[in-house]
Amino acid sequence: MAAIPQSSLSGLARALIQKGQLSERDAETLHADAGAAGVSFVEQLIAKRRMSERDIAEFTSQTFGFPLLDLSAVDPEFLPTKLIDDKLMSSRRVIPLVQRGNRLFVGFSDPTNRTTYDEIKFQTGLMVDPIVVEDSKLGTLLGKILQASDTSLSTLVAEDVSGELMEVASEPDPEVGADIDDAPVVKYIQKILLDAINGGASDIHFEPYEKFYRVRYRQDGILYEVAQPPLAIKEKIASRIKVISKLDISEKRVPQDGRMKLVLSKTRAIDFRVSTLPTLFGEKIVMRILDPSSATLGIEALGYEPDQKEALLHAIGRPYGMVLVTGPTGSGKTVSLYTCLNLLNKPGINISTAEDPAEINLPGINQVNVNEKAGLTFAAALKSFLRQDPDIIMVGEIRDIETAETAIKAAQTGHMVMSTLHTNDAPTTLTRMLNMGIAPFNIASSVMLITAQRLARRLCSQCKQPITIPPEALLRAGFGEADLDGSWQPYHAVGCDVCKNTGYKGRVGIYQVMPISEEINRIIMKNGDAIDIAVQAKREGIRDLRQSGLLKIKQGLTSLEEVEAVTNE
Repeated sequence: MAAIPQSSLSGLARALIQKGQLSERDAETLHADAGAAGVSFVEQLIAKRRMSERDIAEFTSQTFGFPLLDLSAVDPEFLPTKLIDDKLMSSRRVIPLVQRGNRLFVGFSDPTNRTTYDEIKFQTGLMVDPIVVEDSKLGTLLGKILQASDTSLSTLVAEDVSGELMEVASEPDPEVGADIDDAPVVKYIQKILLDAINGGASDIHFEPYEKFYRVRYRQDGILYEVAQPPLAIKEKIASRIKVISKLDISEKRVPQDGRMKLVLSKTRAIDFRVSTLPTLFGEKIVMRILDPSSATLGIEALGYEPDQKEALLHAIGRPYGMVLVTGPTGSGKTVSLYTCLNLLNKPGINISTAEDPAEINLPGINQVNVNEKAGLTFAAALKSFLRQDPDIIMVGEIRDIETAETAIKAAQTGHMVMSTLHTNDAPTTLTRMLNMGIAPFNIASSVMLITAQRLARRLCSQCKQPITIPPEALLRAGFGEADLDGSWQPYHAVGCDVCKNTGYKGRVGIYQVMPISEEINRIIMKNGDAIDIAVQAKREGIRDLRQSGLLKIKQGLTSLEEVEAVTNE
């Protein structure tokens, strides 16, 4: 074999010769064999067992002064892989790790090929900082990334436990045109929906951008990217979802709202509320997952403390009056109301609801979607309900004084009324109603109980770990001196495969349940403010949201950081 000039060898090969790790002849042979086999010099070096990949990585890092990184600790979902195209990553055996400003940190098993730097810089417009990684781990991670970005959708098939495709249907089934009923796209959407349900997601986001298209799930209140399908299919995905949601596929200039159903089995189906929004680069679609089983979990599963549960059940069991649930969007108000309705849903009870829109279908309950354009407002629906011989009325939200006054009238005339308001806590709900112009007497004579709530992420039971928190920090958070008696242990989030390395899995409710006592009614009648009501509630032993959250910490259900985040008013 003719000798290969050292100048044509890689920088790594020359360094191995200079350090006495390889003879010049061995280096030339390995280099030639690698070229003939179509693999890299490092791969050939490992294949011939001349050096272990760990030894190669450590040698390269020490010799050339580049940082060394263990790729087994890297999550491919968070890598900026769209900066470098698949062909360049595969052919040059590189992987982008992180971008900081105009610098791109790139993983190499052999960072001595300067041509690769120029190619990456030309493609990304960024300066390249090399990071040394072990070759087999680089190959494994590359395989995952390239597989995830494979443009062939025909391999993505959604299956149920019996191995059969799910049926996606709207109510009633629409006719699907042949140009829309693209089998790979249909199967891909089915897979996305099924994975979201199995993963416990609450929402699915389909988002088109100029140079990429992504799908994200909201799980436990946090959005996570789960896929980047080919940009070329964004129109097909949007059209398919719009068809099965009974939306106008020709209208792409204005937002639309619809509904669809995923039939899982003869006994279970999941509804989706669908919202489309025209953006600069196509229609963004958000699908809210409406699982009827969430309303049948039972009140025990929601996280009420025993005294809170007893107060709530006593209030909704009364023949008339008003129960209000408050909190920001996404705090679980709807599930709480549906759980109460499900408890009251008996053959001898007539229940009607006005919602915008009805999220969960509950058999035995008369549910009405308000339609502002058609004149069917919350107030109009309420007035109609009063002529329908109701026992229990649920109003999705009290937004204006007309709705509030009609609801109060219903509560005063022998009906149980439930509704929601967007306020921070229970005491401010009463002052909000006063500020809307409702007479203090009407509030005092109708409202029986207010519950404010938040949802905190629940610590993963598989990986949560005890943590020592300084007493000063616990006292600042709201714990009392008597709480620091050593009888309980705080925990913190760690992360594992079960919780997708977040440290949290599922959520738990944090509640302030405030029955309206005679003393609180006196404060209302005197036009007292929220502070006066809060002081009296505390005097009566009612925990505010922070105190309820601290109780969840003592029970080991969530972390101090999470409670401070969701109860920091």
